[in-house]
Amino acid sequence: MKRVVSLWLPHWATDRLKIASRRAEAVAVHREVRLGKVRLNEPRLDWGPESARPLVTVAAANGRALLAAVDEQASAVGLMPGMVLADARALMPDLAVRPSRPEKDAAALAQLADWCARFSPWVAVDGADGLLLDITGCAHLFGGEAKMLEDLAQRLRRFGYQARLAVADTPGAAWAAARYARGARPKDSVILPPGGTREAIAALPVAALRLSPAQADELERLGLKTIAELYPLPRAGLLRRFGPEPARRLDQALGRIDESINPRLPASPHEARLAFAEPILEAAAIAAALDRMLGGLCGHLASEQLGARQLRLALFRVDGSLQHVAIGTSRPNRDPQALRRLFAPSFDKLDPGFGIEAMSLIVTQAEPLEDLQLVLAQARVRTQEQARADKQIRTGPAKIQAPIESAEVLEERAIERAVDEAALAALADLFANGRLGNESQPVRLVRPVPQESHLPERAVTPAPALAGRKDRWSEAALAAVRPVRLLPRPEPLETDETAPELLPASFRWRARPHRIRLAEGPERIEPEWWRPAATNVTAGSRDYYRVEDSEGRRFWLYHERTVSRWYLHGLFA
Repeated sequence: MKRVVSLWLPHWATDRLKIASRRAEAVAVHREVRLGKVRLNEPRLDWGPESARPLVTVAAANGRALLAAVDEQASAVGLMPGMVLADARALMPDLAVRPSRPEKDAAALAQLADWCARFSPWVAVDGADGLLLDITGCAHLFGGEAKMLEDLAQRLRRFGYQARLAVADTPGAAWAAARYARGARPKDSVILPPGGTREAIAALPVAALRLSPAQADELERLGLKTIAELYPLPRAGLLRRFGPEPARRLDQALGRIDESINPRLPASPHEARLAFAEPILEAAAIAAALDRMLGGLCGHLASEQLGARQLRLALFRVDGSLQHVAIGTSRPNRDPQALRRLFAPSFDKLDPGFGIEAMSLIVTQAEPLEDLQLVLAQARVRTQEQARADKQIRTGPAKIQAPIESAEVLEERAIERAVDEAALAALADLFANGRLGNESQPVRLVRPVPQESHLPERAVTPAPALAGRKDRWSEAALAAVRPVRLLPRPEPLETDETAPELLPASFRWRARPHRIRLAEGPERIEPEWWRPAATNVTAGSRDYYRVEDSEGRRFWLYHERTVSRWYLHGLFA
């Protein structure tokens, strides 16, 4: 049966500000302690529950400053969102006021949702102050639903969040219980029994159905104050009087209409998790934990004949923050050692803060991978040994060398080619993930692919280095002599010849003179007349020459016949 946790943070905006101030102070102290500086008499911010001033956030509306969020202390004396700031100060003169930052609140809530992935891979943001966790099949990993909710609540309280949690069969019922049901104690989590949603939410007010304030007020005005009073009402009359929303919300809460939870991060069936008895700080400990997770995860991929293309390593710190390290591979891979090499350079750059209490490794993209692709090197050795054994059997004790059959040659060449491609893929992964040095940056490797064009600018196009090689170069393209380096665009040359249509004896390029010693050409290339004039790279024919200067440098020049001018288009090795 599906089970959903609703996490409600009633003072989210103000709690976020308090925690941010506390973290900033802790980071500053930690940095100064590491530098050998200690502040003893300097005052520090203190957002403790006894000494902190009541905190509110304000937003401007129609020329007035209105309260956008209030903390627990301010709420206890009657302050509420929507109140005018002047009225709030009259009730609490020592009020601490901060501007409302809804975009920062949303970003921080998304980060908290990512952190909650340590309890369930299916986490969604619910409004501006809540989260939904689908814990179906997850609770037993924490000792049951009660212990799971207790663990989550304790961690949130330790971070500084005021939270209410409830678990039920549906998101609507969990949402209602988290905000309107009460446990034996104010901070207790609420657990609705499986299959008992109808009776469990019957006594809750109609506002618990996630109705608009206007609809809830209208229902209460007519005497329908609890959800139980909606059960016996004829559905046609309810729809006619209040529209479809109350009936739809009631059916969602009772499970008659399925309500999906859209996770913030796509859930993956290929994931490894590891929790630590004590927080870890050293890079070596992180590497050892990664090795353990890679071994189990790659074994799982092998059982399904899959390989990883993208992986994400998440580190859950004890302060509630989260760090990510992502890598990608050019082809499916499930070799633990190869994947570890891509992660390894990031270990020294990670900031464990006050410790890492859990890690998860997720395959965000997987593709089919046959076993043969992983054991090509071993297959090559086995093939060579078998070939030698076969020759000895055929030739007898004399051990006369016999020619290898064509099938064996083909197999050997295929294996060698596959091994070379695997080595190229490993090198491409190092480039793509920026793993070739301490200061390396990701580099995109490409290869030239032929196009249907005889113009040098359009003859090739870049393609991924290890993409499926279905392209074929024509004989004419292979026979043509082209420079190793083609300039992004032809650069004009300075010539001193009185007859510009003739090959000059010398030219000047980038303020440097060059005297031509040898020349070969011309090779005339006509424009592609079938293309629109606006997209054609040349308006007239070109006469190309391969030339070598007195110092041995070789260039690819051409004469633009329509404008009678010389250009440099490429450089030979």
